[in-house]
Amino acid sequence: MKLKTMTMEWTGDSLILIDQRRLPFEEVYVTCADYRAVALAIKEMVVRGAPAIGASAAFGYVLGAKELIKKSYNYEQVFSQMKNVKEVLARTRPTAVNLFWALERMEKRLISHGKFEGLVKVLEEEAMKIAKEDIEVNKAIGRNGAQLLKDGDTVLTHCNAGALATVDYGTALGVLRAAKEQGKRIKVFADETRPYLQGARLTAWELMKDGFDVTLISDNMAGWVMKQGKVNAVIVGADRIAANGDVANKIGTYMVAVLAKKHGIPFYVAAPTSTLDLSIKSGAEIPIEERSHEEVVTCGGRRVAPNNVNVYNPAFDVTEHELVTAIITEKGIVYPPYEENLKKLFEE
Repeated sequence: MKLKTMTMEWTGDSLILIDQRRLPFEEVYVTCADYRAVALAIKEMVVRGAPAIGASAAFGYVLGAKELIKKSYNYEQVFSQMKNVKEVLARTRPTAVNLFWALERMEKRLISHGKFEGLVKVLEEEAMKIAKEDIEVNKAIGRNGAQLLKDGDTVLTHCNAGALATVDYGTALGVLRAAKEQGKRIKVFADETRPYLQGARLTAWELMKDGFDVTLISDNMAGWVMKQGKVNAVIVGADRIAANGDVANKIGTYMVAVLAKKHGIPFYVAAPTSTLDLSIKSGAEIPIEERSHEEVVTCGGRRVAPNNVNVYNPAFDVTEHELVTAIITEKGIVYPPYEENLKKLFEE
């Protein structure tokens, strides 16, 4: 079975990922031949974005099974050792719930198959389902969200929630793509998204490749651009959404949401239902990953801060549900009250 998108390629024996650390200057690919390499690629942000992380982990799980099948004699041995494979992959990024969702789904398939014979094949089929479903889900999110945009609108987005953050098409950028496919003229302001510059390096690159009219701004320009009346809507992605509608997303999202509220601009979150974590009541329970201090004190590999300065580098923040106008999912657009209406998505 084969899969090839902008973000990843599954060959059957390895997972090939575009190295998002090298964009936009170089299109370099990293080949992961075992689950440890996949785990490292996720941890070091070769691949990033909640849906893309989930799909990558699923293929990493397959690679783990392939390795263990060669060393084991029965299903019980494989099953026991696959717990370690799952744990290694799960430790990579604590905030993105899609990672754990995908690994749980793969483990359930392992258990339901229940035998040594044909195990790798059924796990590969499940990983392919996760990947292909992600593309269809993103397109459905796009179609649902596009109805919120009018011809001529300008949208501000933060971080990268596009094809690079998913298997393909994107969530927040999928809404923009769908609107464009409907013939709407959509302009975009892309926040640079310090400290890792996903907006500058990835979103601007991706939208330019698709022919969008995109303008890059630094994060601290968002409020002024809004005050000037240049923004009609804000659309962002999400890494985890709590039962009450609180949203964990890339650091800086909360600031953008507050500014949008101040200026009366709708703030939309585009995410698949796999990003919903109804097991937690609010964003206060979402674990927030803190990344290397080097990301803050350097830019483009060059140090921009004094030696030994104190640094705080949370990778995500939490936007309270009161600041979210609507959550766009593949099953429809969800409006407040979120605690009630998000549950309904799983009752259908």
